[in-house]
Amino acid sequence: MQTTRAATALAACVVHLAVLGCAKAPPALPTPPLLDPIQQLRADIGAATQAPGVQRAAWGIVVHSLDRNERLVDLNPRTLLVPASVAKLVGLATAADAVGWGYRFETTVRATGPIVDGALQGDLLVVGSGDPSLGGRGGDDLSVWIDTLKGLGLRRIEGRVIGDDDGIEEPRPQLAWAWDDLGYTSGVLFGALNVAENRMAVTVAPGAVPGDPTMLTVEAHAASRPLHNRSVTGPADSPQLLWPEQRPAEPFLTIAGSIPVGAAPARLAVSAGNPTSWFASVLRQRLIQEGIDVTGEAIDVDELRPKPDRAATDLLYTYRSPPLGAIAQPLLKESLNLYGEAAMRLNAAPGTFPTNDAAIDGMRERMDRWGIPRDAWQIIDGSGLSRRNAIAPETLVAILQRMYDPSSASPWMTGLPVAGRDGTLEGRMVGTPAENNLRAKTGTMSNIRTLAGYVRTRDGETLAFAVMADNFEGAGSAAVEAIDRIGVRLAEFSRTRPRQP
Repeated sequence: MQTTRAATALAACVVHLAVLGCAKAPPALPTPPLLDPIQQLRADIGAATQAPGVQRAAWGIVVHSLDRNERLVDLNPRTLLVPASVAKLVGLATAADAVGWGYRFETTVRATGPIVDGALQGDLLVVGSGDPSLGGRGGDDLSVWIDTLKGLGLRRIEGRVIGDDDGIEEPRPQLAWAWDDLGYTSGVLFGALNVAENRMAVTVAPGAVPGDPTMLTVEAHAASRPLHNRSVTGPADSPQLLWPEQRPAEPFLTIAGSIPVGAAPARLAVSAGNPTSWFASVLRQRLIQEGIDVTGEAIDVDELRPKPDRAATDLLYTYRSPPLGAIAQPLLKESLNLYGEAAMRLNAAPGTFPTNDAAIDGMRERMDRWGIPRDAWQIIDGSGLSRRNAIAPETLVAILQRMYDPSSASPWMTGLPVAGRDGTLEGRMVGTPAENNLRAKTGTMSNIRTLAGYVRTRDGETLAFAVMADNFEGAGSAAVEAIDRIGVRLAEFSRTRPRQP
């Protein structure tokens, strides 16, 4: 009986062990599938738009492969957004189509009387056509002018230096420019005559004790610019805070703020005001410095009645600017607003008076021929300062596609800032695959950041892109970080090397 019971127990044990041995192992967790590279790219870009500080922004993003003619990313591609300085791409691209990269602005120097024994018995009349580069980045600093006039035997001008700006529209702020931009160098006015980028310097020195007014000084050629001083001397440990204000309807520039007692004098770069008067003043002072005496004043032709008859003057000298292709370099690299306004005006049809409206009409005709719908853009200035500018990201990409040069040798390609290397992108995306690779135009306004250009992927594929963030809730640095994250991600993109989620 005991044997039987033992055998039964042994058999039960064997069955139990057999059951345990045959039981299925717990199912393994499934291996996540590798995401499609394009889907992952879109997910990563979407995540960048949800970063802190930019979650409430109106985003518009288009990424297009130029090599495959394939749209990779679309986020609100048709939404009209404020481009800021990316608007310069529109004005420059259409200007290059209108006049060619070899176009040169002409400025003529004329005499209203004869030159007798080295003395001009009359006024020196300078007639401009909108050259933004004279005395600025890439243009002559007036040395050639002086040498040419001396070569004609001129030693004395028994009259005035007159700036004639009637060749184009009178200088004025464009529609919806913010008035508080106008005192800064970014808000200088564009005219037929421009010199030194229409910028001047004001030196502000503190008084002897806190509460004293400051002392303002300017260089001799800027003495005609009326200034109003509202800045004061602050306590020794107070912060220095000084700024210019060109208030509406006021003929003078206000300098406001405070500077600590005992501080070194501060130098403010400000707008020079009326560009025609500024040009005439700078030229007159330079003539005197170089030994050509001038008995009369510097004056804007609009102050004269009657105005000098150009047909009755003698041509002394014609100055031709660097070509548009050269002017495009500082325009794009440094985002110079003055240069953007000058380039955009070249869109005006030949034979028409080159007003801002005439230039916009010319832009519209070219965009029509390029197949870009009129309701996909509204650009009303050349600088991008106006908040009435609006453009769809897909419109920017269409222009980038049209202007792309695979050799990277055109003024368009060489002018765009390069990430981590130069221009407005010099300090951005350093140490990433975008460095020395991504080239693009930046745009910056309050609560607006934009970027549009080209980048090569990890596979060597060329992409055109536009990234626009309007009305973000955080600091500008948060928007720049999010946009740069997108730019770096595009440089990292590979169709053959999928990323794990």
